[in-house]
Formats: sequence, C-alpha cells, structure tokens
Amino acid sequence: MKFYYKIGLALSLFISSLCFSSIASFAEDCNRGTLDKAYCDRNFDQVADLPLDSKDWVDPKTIIFAYTPVEDPAVYANIWQNFVKHLEKHTDRKVVFFPVESNAAQLEAMRSGRLHVAGFNTGSNPIAVSCAGFVPWAMHAKDDGSYGYEMEIIVKADSPIQSPSEIKGRTLAFTSPTSNSGFKAPSAILKGEFDLIADRDFTPTFSGKHDNSILGVYNGDYEIASVANSVLQRMIRRGVIEGDKLRAIYRSPTFPTTGYGTAHNLHPELVAKIKSAFFTWDFDDDPLYKKEFAKADRFIGIRHMNDWAVIRQIDKANGISYDCK
Repeated sequence: MKFYYKIGLALSLFISSLCFSSIASFAEDCNRGTLDKAYCDRNFDQVADLPLDSKDWVDPKTIIFAYTPVEDPAVYANIWQNFVKHLEKHTDRKVVFFPVESNAAQLEAMRSGRLHVAGFNTGSNPIAVSCAGFVPWAMHAKDDGSYGYEMEIIVKADSPIQSPSEIKGRTLAFTSPTSNSGFKAPSAILKGEFDLIADRDFTPTFSGKHDNSILGVYNGDYEIASVANSVLQRMIRRGVIEGDKLRAIYRSPTFPTTGYGTAHNLHPELVAKIKSAFFTWDFDDDPLYKKEFAKADRFIGIRHMNDWAVIRQIDKANGISYDCK
C-alpha cells in the first residue's frame, strides 16, 4: 500500500493546490457533490452549472482550445488546424490551439480561466470536472455508436514475458497519475486480478506521456508499459513505430475516450455555437484528421454522470480522491 499512499497523497496535494489557486466567490449555498466550492451543481448531474448572475459569464473574443497532451503537441496543432477554422466559422471569432505539455498544465489553464474549450483525457476528466469547472458533452464515436479504447500492457514482441503475472520483480512504466490507461486502470487491474502492487511486487516508473512509454518499450528503454491502445494505433498509422515490434500481454475492457467540452462559465449562446461546430464537423472532409482518429466518424453527446461512472469506480478502487475538499 506504500506506493498507493504516496501517489494518492501527491495527487491530493496537487488537486488541493489546483483547486485553491484561483478563488471564486463561495457565497451561494448550493449542492456541490464532489465539486470544488467554486462551483454549484443545482441539477445533481455531477458537473458545474452556469453561474446564476450573467455578469459572471465569460464571452471571450478569442477562444482558447486545447487537446489532451497525450503526444507531441506540435503534431496535434497541425491535425486540429482545419477543425479550428471550422470552429471559428461557427463562433465568428478567433480560435487559438493551445499546445499544453501536461495534464496538470491543462487543468490549471481551465481552472484559472485561460482555457475555454478542451478535450480532457479519460483519467483526468473527473478531476477537470470537479476541480476546474470543466463540462464535458462530446466524444469521438463510430457511426454505429461504438466508441472507446482499451488499456494494454505491452512488451517488445520478442520479450519472454507472456502474462501480467510475470511482471513481478520487474519494472513497469506508467504514464502519469492522472491517466486512466497509463496508471489508474492498470493499477486496479494488477491488484484485483493478479495481486500485484507497485513497490511491493514490481518497481513503478513514470514516463510522462503515452508516446514516451510506447517508444520506451519499442527502443528497449522500458521492459513493460501500460498504455492506451488508441495512442499506440495512431503511432503505427503515422509510421512512428512498426506494430509487429510490440505485443500486448493484457487488454482491458473498453473505456470512454477523450471527453470534449467547455468551461462552466462560458456564455450559453457561445456554448451553443461551439457545440454546433463539434456536432457538424465532418471527419471525411479532413483526411489528416480522419486518418489520425481512424476509430471515429463523428462526435456524439455524452453525460459525465453516466459515461464516466466506470472511471470513478477505478479511482475509488485506487483510493484516489478528486473532490477538492
């Protein structure tokens, strides 16, 4: 339990500093659930509501948009370029793609009001909702309604390791404590299914991002890593790595993918225009975007309360708290 205590404590301290880095008015007496005191949840849907006073609504002339920092931000600035233009047309204002370098930077940017529209990765979604006032309402899906990705524990193709049970006594590369597939899910699964606990049974290390872990195993810097197979597949499609050089020794059930949404205090008329841009975006009009997100054909609507329930359960199993209190 030593490792989980240290990670849980570190994450709690991070969240505490995040949640009180910019103090809002706490005058309103309202339901909050797991939300920070800066927000209200009057309709009990587990996300922050729009402030009652319209003077507190934000209507920026320039919209700042950020995608989850799973890989090289420069790569994604190019991939999202045409979507940004599409968003500008729908909102009739300038949109800037903000290439965040870490989950912490993305969370802090939204909490402080410097980020208006974002895609937060699966694991950091509950933290962004509770501590940064993020309201997710869309994610990628296929035309048949299917969506999501799986966590894979990977090794080199010629590795002697055949099962997660053989991780004992070795070093496993996680990505970051806020990542679902890069830390939370594998930690819960290894503990629950294989009785393997970090620091007790194997040595954990953190690479920072999924592409770092994938390249680390590919190049022999890491022996084992837990990653999102959606990132792995995108790197294979781009020719960054050869898929047959890596092998999965475990694949999880399907998880929801990146959740897209807005800051809770954006002007509702602007939010409506932003949603219209997302839900009218035609993936087929942009071959680069379509190739990158090959497992998706469109954006579908989501409800955080329902679609992220499994992620909150994983967090609970890991002893992770993000209630900002």
